[in-house]
Amino acid sequence: MQATVDLVVRGGTVFDGTGANGREMDVAIHQGRVVQIAARITDRGTEEIDARGLAVAPGFIDIHSHGDSSLREDPRAESAIRQGVTTIVVGADGSSRFTGDAGDSYAEWATRTAGYKASVNVASMIGLGTVRGKVIGEVDRKATAAELTRMTAMVARAVEQGACGASTGLEYTPGAFASRDELIALCKPLAAPRLPYATHMRNEDDELLEAIDESIAVARGAGCPLQISHLKMQGTRNWPKFESSIARIGAARAAGMDAWFDVYPYVAYATGLTNLFPVWARDGGTPAFLARLDSAATAQRIRTEALGKVELIGGWDNVQISRVSAAEDRDAEGKRLGAWAKARGVDPYEGAVGLLKRNRADVGMLGFAMSEENLDRLLAHEFGMVCSDGGAFAIDGPTRRGSPHPRGAGTFPRVLGRYVRERKALSLASAINRMTARPASRVHLKDRGVLAPRMAGDVVVFDPATVADTATFANPFQYPVGIRAVVVNGRVTIRDGQHLAAAGQVLRAT
Repeated sequence: MQATVDLVVRGGTVFDGTGANGREMDVAIHQGRVVQIAARITDRGTEEIDARGLAVAPGFIDIHSHGDSSLREDPRAESAIRQGVTTIVVGADGSSRFTGDAGDSYAEWATRTAGYKASVNVASMIGLGTVRGKVIGEVDRKATAAELTRMTAMVARAVEQGACGASTGLEYTPGAFASRDELIALCKPLAAPRLPYATHMRNEDDELLEAIDESIAVARGAGCPLQISHLKMQGTRNWPKFESSIARIGAARAAGMDAWFDVYPYVAYATGLTNLFPVWARDGGTPAFLARLDSAATAQRIRTEALGKVELIGGWDNVQISRVSAAEDRDAEGKRLGAWAKARGVDPYEGAVGLLKRNRADVGMLGFAMSEENLDRLLAHEFGMVCSDGGAFAIDGPTRRGSPHPRGAGTFPRVLGRYVRERKALSLASAINRMTARPASRVHLKDRGVLAPRMAGDVVVFDPATVADTATFANPFQYPVGIRAVVVNGRVTIRDGQHLAAAGQVLRAT
């Protein structure tokens, strides 16, 4: 019988992404689109996938990804696509690869990124920290009226061209120097298209509740939706703030705000080592920060505040070095800072300062500070969705470097294996909804996230009985198991462990 469609996925349990229970169905895809879903499709496919005994779902959408950082080097995006992720939403934490300014627009970024021919679809927010850095620089001062007008126009231009929201990283510079009024002004272009303000809040530990209040105030002032990025309660003494955090978000929703959050399924976060040091010390950029570490006027105050942050997360052995830039410090990668410093015979704080100096402050770290019980509740909560907050890397080639957070290779299978199958924190249908339809709707990718006729042909086929992450903090360069096939825009990209195609597109919010 002659093939009449490009691909048929046969006999799997189809979860359409809406949260509905799975049904045994066939899925036909032609010219990049789903054309039929039925109990039995008689058309033959040029290619067919036997999905009997397996789950079939929309391709996973990572609503908070840093996978764009390596696409030019390695467009395969192996650690993302092998999780079943077919779309990454980048421009997170206030940092995007375009400013929205003339000559550096979203449209120009989209053209450049399309040229990489990536294996995953890519959509991007505009980073408000990047915008501030372009217009004001790394200094802690109020924006002038003219600067505010220019920055707001940059955001508006990006949104008009297809950016799917705006993000902040308020624990990072220069975003940390933005006032609430500045953030409200820059988010106003999001109001009419109903695109989200996605915020890495100003604080995620002792001042968590105040930071949530500020986030709500910004979204309310701008009249736009709110997306709280990677919600967490950091540090043992802050773990009991789960209920108060959710209550604040719930109250905002009850008052009419379109407010949600995302979360990754790990008890450790990833950031720069500079994040252990006070924001005020980083005013003026790296040279000024490094000078203050030695200045008689500031060194002791910096030390006191940094040690307080380390104590909050449980000590230096809860800090793991993930990345350095100086060859002489490669031995630190993957090591707990306390143990590494002890082996070198140095005080841990002095060891950290030495790393920052030798690497010009370019040092990555993981911090082990969150509660597994809170993760259960966050992942299952009706206001939440799943993100990785991770990069894209591979077990071979130029992106195998350092000791990255395993979330970059394991997030989505980890939710399905550990939190659905083992811990039973949420159902399989609910987990899939948090990875597909919810994030697609959030950033206005209106032909993604749901398996239905006329929707994009992004599909993942996996085994619910075996799907699991294998990447660990000790060995992050390991791909998950149980992901049988991944289809991007109608092309089979991953099948039985083989990477076969690159069919990703740059997506625009609609």
